[in-house]
Amino acid sequence: MIGAAGTPMRVLALANQKGGVGKTTTAINLGTALAAVGERVLILDLDPQGNASTGLGIDERSRSVSTYDVLSGKATLAEAKIATNVPRLSIVPATIDLIAFERESTGAGSRHYRLRDVLAAVAGTDDSTYVLIDCPPSLNLLTVNALVAADAVLVPLQCEFFALEGLAQLMRTIEEIRSKLNPKLTIHGVVLTMYDQRTALSDQVVDDVRRVLGDKVYATIIPRNVRVAESPSAGKPVLLYDYRCSGSQAYIQLASEVIERERRMRVA
Repeated sequence: MIGAAGTPMRVLALANQKGGVGKTTTAINLGTALAAVGERVLILDLDPQGNASTGLGIDERSRSVSTYDVLSGKATLAEAKIATNVPRLSIVPATIDLIAFERESTGAGSRHYRLRDVLAAVAGTDDSTYVLIDCPPSLNLLTVNALVAADAVLVPLQCEFFALEGLAQLMRTIEEIRSKLNPKLTIHGVVLTMYDQRTALSDQVVDDVRRVLGDKVYATIIPRNVRVAESPSAGKPVLLYDYRCSGSQAYIQLASEVIERERRMRVA
């Protein structure tokens, strides 16, 4: 998809049906890190809980136009887009109204393509180089819309005992979407999150995931870090909250790795 001034717009869906894996944290901080190196980033908050919006300091009173309104055709993407305190980073916020989207879309033949059509409508006018879609922690219609609209999927995976449980289901869903709704969809990569260097379990999970998924796993590992956990309560990405902490540095490395993979994917 082409953005304003002929620049490519890459759409990445951050998806994992398990909750608490660092998906929203990764969307916020990867978006911030990409913006910090000059990319123009738009985050689409597709989770009715609206945690990405809160984590970027968007007060609920400022969410008069949301992703629900955009998907429902009540507002354009431009009308819903809000600038954040991070230069070059914008967000379309979410509200609890998103819960109604699936019910209201029942029977509609185009319901899987709503978000794809929204993004296609702004091709050539929106200047974003990356669109990051923060999906809800379930494989519902909102997540399907994200996967249909996306060029690739980025999967956050927590370094815990049951890390690989449920991943097979997500991979089957991705394959089904690719075969029926979005043939261009690829897996951009799996990012290991909440790594605790003090435990042998974290190392075991890293080894197991790399053995199963190989080069699909990013080299960067996001550590368990108290500053990362604290930053959403301040309405700031961790890169603004504490730039020098290990979590911030990990997300900067992840952004570099994402950009490098993008270069390789374009060549391929």
